[in-house]
Amino acid sequence: MARRATNREIEVKLRIGDTGQIIKDIRRLGARCDGRVFEQNTLYDTPDGDFRRSGRLLRLRVETPARSALVPAGKGSAVVTSKIPAPAAGGSRYKEKLERELAIEHREKWPAMLRSLGFRAGFSYEKYSTSFRLPGLHLDLDETPVGTFLELEGTPRAIDRAARSLGFAPGDYLRATYWDLFQADCRRRGRFPKNMRFRA
Repeated sequence: MARRATNREIEVKLRIGDTGQIIKDIRRLGARCDGRVFEQNTLYDTPDGDFRRSGRLLRLRVETPARSALVPAGKGSAVVTSKIPAPAAGGSRYKEKLERELAIEHREKWPAMLRSLGFRAGFSYEKYSTSFRLPGLHLDLDETPVGTFLELEGTPRAIDRAARSLGFAPGDYLRATYWDLFQADCRRRGRFPKNMRFRA
């Protein structure tokens, strides 16, 4: 297992209308593509929902290679991630969390292991994610059941520079989680939010 040190995650989401065009625009910036994967994400919490109420997160993510006509397949992996609110991030126009990740083996054993520690599986969501990299910036193009979003993660300066080059302004920045976006979509459709998955 490979554990990463605690990292201050600074990111925004941008809503994307034309997937093919944004891929061309990202490549025009000179970004390196790390490929596309299908993600299955499950959030875990205490029985009383303490993590959600306090803005914390515990997530199990499984990625499988998923090429498309536009991008090659990425590498499969499985990662357990924990996030907590970052100090003094309340007024920021960026979403900021303190994050720690653990790359895992034997992914099929982890749901039972987490249950044995007292955690319960909650919201699960699926997306296709294509990763790109620029110096000081990580870009994830996420195709989800509620739309396509580009996540920009890095320093505020790198985020602003890339967003501006792609034709976006700070007013376009979204700090919402995928749970927030899914809830909003369900409200618009008059549906009860359960799990965000692609229909078979």
